[in-house]
Amino acid sequence: MTPGSPVTGAAAVEQLLELLDLRRLGDTTFLGTSPPVGPLRVYGGQVAGQALVAAGRTVDPSRHVHSLHGYFVRPGDPTEPIEYQVENIRDGRSFSVRRSVAVQHGKTIFFMSASFQHPEEGLDHQTPLPPDVPGPDEVPTMTERLARYPERLGIWGQIPRPIDVRYVGEPGWVRPGDRPAEPNQRVWMRIDAKLPDDPLLHACALTYASDLTLLDAVLSTHGEVWGPGGVAGASLDHALWFHRPFRADEWFLYDCASPSASGGRGLATGRMFGPDGRHIASAVQEGLVRREQGRPPQVG
Repeated sequence: MTPGSPVTGAAAVEQLLELLDLRRLGDTTFLGTSPPVGPLRVYGGQVAGQALVAAGRTVDPSRHVHSLHGYFVRPGDPTEPIEYQVENIRDGRSFSVRRSVAVQHGKTIFFMSASFQHPEEGLDHQTPLPPDVPGPDEVPTMTERLARYPERLGIWGQIPRPIDVRYVGEPGWVRPGDRPAEPNQRVWMRIDAKLPDDPLLHACALTYASDLTLLDAVLSTHGEVWGPGGVAGASLDHALWFHRPFRADEWFLYDCASPSASGGRGLATGRMFGPDGRHIASAVQEGLVRREQGRPPQVG
């Protein structure tokens, strides 16, 4: 790693694991922190991942999360710890439901409902992996893409990168005019070092990653970009369904599209496929998308 370059690989993943290892304050109360270097507000995937950690730690480990639904209420302050308060909604014979609320300065910044299920057998079908998508080794790395746009490096050149992100098409942070309109935003991702064999940890890591590029599908539809000369945005809500077992430290294709945008909001949907083509998860997010001049991009 050269001086001034971001932390990547195992060192960055270790920092991610520290973020997801919440401090227990009580039976249903936990405390999380943010990275020392990061955006001006807490990254949405971080608070969602931490909220899921808190909820999952109050559930029998034999029950695995299958869905979560969250709302971003206020911007998080990265300089202050976040308290997560978990409410036990129900423990049934097959399902457990929790409500996880993230609080800063006495106010809710995010809340999530998460449902956990005891594994069982049932009907099985899935949508197929999109055809003719180049593999992760056939598309540029993040470092290679950023080298073309030094003026767009910004915070990306400072914050740790625990996720190996490889865009199939042009990302949303290129220069205005450099991005063709595309109906899909497709990205290969994986956590950039091996994770422990804990299903909840892999679900939380996938949750962390799921907020990174999803809303960008709204801009891709129009060939728009984030930042000065483009669009500013923020996540409003986020939902994620886990369909099949997976490892977040193995490549998965995040295939995103936007069925609608109106009223200053855009809706994005995403499907995640494992390296063997299995449909492992699905995501839906609505976000604020406003044309802004002279403001830096806001991710998450």
